[in-house]
Amino acid sequence: MMQATVIGAGLAGSEAAWQLACRGIEVRLLEMKPRQKSPAHKMDTFAELVCSNSFRSGELTNAAGLLKEELRRLGSLIVACADATQVDAGGALAVDRQAFSHLVTQRLRQHPRIHIEEERVDAIPESGHVIVATGPLTDGALAEEINALCGEPLSFYDAAAPVVMADSLDRSKVFSQSRYEDGGGDYLNAPFGKEEYERFMEELVAADRVIKREFETADLFQACQPIEEIARRGFDAPRFGPLKPVGLTDPTTGRRPWAVVQLRAEDAHGQSFNLVGFQTNLTFPEQKRVFRMIPGLENAEFARYGVMHRNSFIDAPQMLSRTLQLSTEAAHALPVPIFVAGQFGGTEGYCEAIASGLYAALSVSAQLNGEDAPLLPEETAFGALIAYATNPETRDYQPMHVNFGIMKPFEKKIRNKRERYAAYASRGDEKLRGYVEALHKKGLIG
Repeated sequence: MMQATVIGAGLAGSEAAWQLACRGIEVRLLEMKPRQKSPAHKMDTFAELVCSNSFRSGELTNAAGLLKEELRRLGSLIVACADATQVDAGGALAVDRQAFSHLVTQRLRQHPRIHIEEERVDAIPESGHVIVATGPLTDGALAEEINALCGEPLSFYDAAAPVVMADSLDRSKVFSQSRYEDGGGDYLNAPFGKEEYERFMEELVAADRVIKREFETADLFQACQPIEEIARRGFDAPRFGPLKPVGLTDPTTGRRPWAVVQLRAEDAHGQSFNLVGFQTNLTFPEQKRVFRMIPGLENAEFARYGVMHRNSFIDAPQMLSRTLQLSTEAAHALPVPIFVAGQFGGTEGYCEAIASGLYAALSVSAQLNGEDAPLLPEETAFGALIAYATNPETRDYQPMHVNFGIMKPFEKKIRNKRERYAAYASRGDEKLRGYVEALHKKGLIG
């Protein structure tokens, strides 16, 4: 009899448990609710949506919408439950939170191969394949054990700068140069004049911020100061910190700018750039409004907004294989293979967590059946996400929502954005069909 254990019944764990059970595997689903809840959870049911009730866009010309469609094609339980409990939200897939969570819980409890145990887990089980999907608030003895297996502390606070799409930047204003180097360089630079800078600072310090919950406030900003907090020390403080202009010359003026925002490539193809040093606690609408005041970013399209919140996660590119198996020397020494899914495994976002749970289940199913799981094509939104999260060349990893900036670009550039995104969807559809056929041949999908 094939057996597996899933720790955590959030989005990733619930999806993983369902996918395993549907493939004939007996599943122990370990979840501490309702006996114990994290500070962020209120419901007794599974797959609780703590933040928004929205799964983001449903349009196929949007990376989030494309990912959801791929998940539907692969038989996702969670997306099916979201579709069944949908509420009006324009082009987005939003749900009735309570109805959604209750439906997921009902489906899992009714499955004959899913055996739910309501208990807090403080150690990795010593038998069977294990999927750890304990979420961003993982702590205590289990977190310490994962720390030991990884050989380094978990990343405890997610402090990520915004990321903007390269083709949304005004190249007549930003220039390529590295500090103290003539000509080009590894960075794009957005130069401020004195008056532009002062207006930007005024709006930055006055902008609305995310209100932190009590369990997130302690020590949150000690290691990494938000840009708006630096500005509150004095308008010139950022000019001597992340916005310092030294070693840079604006080619349009031949002089050093008053201040400079540097942008660093986020992906190998240079399709997206992050704002260096712009960790922020501003709300997403305020980020869009205020950061578009930066010269050259007036029409910036955000692939990821900046975040600062409690988020325990492993360094996925260095710790996980392409199949989401924990691949450290200490992990390989254990008697059980360990897979990691969800935000704890280094993804960001609802659908991204669902995808990693589904993929971890496919990987476990393949191993239990003595098969090699087909690798997801990087031309799909799903495959691009997994490739981004497990690329061993990545350093200083920060979780990212799925977006077209992490997808494999076309050899021939498509300048029209809508046409390019439609082409991504078409190419992804073709590659997904091939992937599904490969799963069928190995008996990994019904």
